[in-house]
Amino acid sequence: RFCCPRKSLATMIFFPTLVLLLASSTTTALQKLDFSSRRSFLAAPASVVPLLYTGLPSPAVAADLQFSTSASGIQWADAKVGSGSTKKKGEAVAIDYAMSTTGARYGSKIYSNKDSGVPYRWVLGDGSTILGLEEAIIGSNDVPPMQPGGVRRVIVPAELAYASLAKPIPGMQFQECQEGTGVGPIPPSKVAGEEFNRFRNIYCNANRPYQPDLVLDIKMYGKRASE
Repeated sequence: RFCCPRKSLATMIFFPTLVLLLASSTTTALQKLDFSSRRSFLAAPASVVPLLYTGLPSPAVAADLQFSTSASGIQWADAKVGSGSTKKKGEAVAIDYAMSTTGARYGSKIYSNKDSGVPYRWVLGDGSTILGLEEAIIGSNDVPPMQPGGVRRVIVPAELAYASLAKPIPGMQFQECQEGTGVGPIPPSKVAGEEFNRFRNIYCNANRPYQPDLVLDIKMYGKRASE
């Protein structure tokens, strides 16, 4: 009668042992990681992604930047310090920005207004813009204000970014988060439809269990603020 050959004793011992060794090494590697907070785990990639704003003489790598954390929770680092007058609430400001995230499945970049060539403009304190970006521009007790020509990376927690855009609405998964209907900056849906849909899925989606931190690379303008 035909039958499958018997497995050798060595084979029967080897494979279970290999599985146990792999499991043990994986557990040891995981124990070396710091999962003490969701933010510390998610923010780590933002410190090694090259700066998405390309207006610098040579592309800066965020790993080379020295990040500080403000009392409000934003993390910030200057790739280039500007010069000239700083801004205060009630004054107009214009920036170029590149937006990315610490929690996307298919890469981190979402949108850059450099792609459209139109600066993002608003009046500081008018309620149209997320608080984390305003703090990055105006500064606070532990964040120095930006100056024209400066380039800064900020990592903004949800409560200072787009948490208001993901509040559940009965019968709706997404809020209407088009430009002008929610705090900005928001990718323009008419000229950046794919980027807007990606933004909406991450930051306007009430079905997401949490919002990942927002990463912004900012260049501040001087004279262009009033154009």
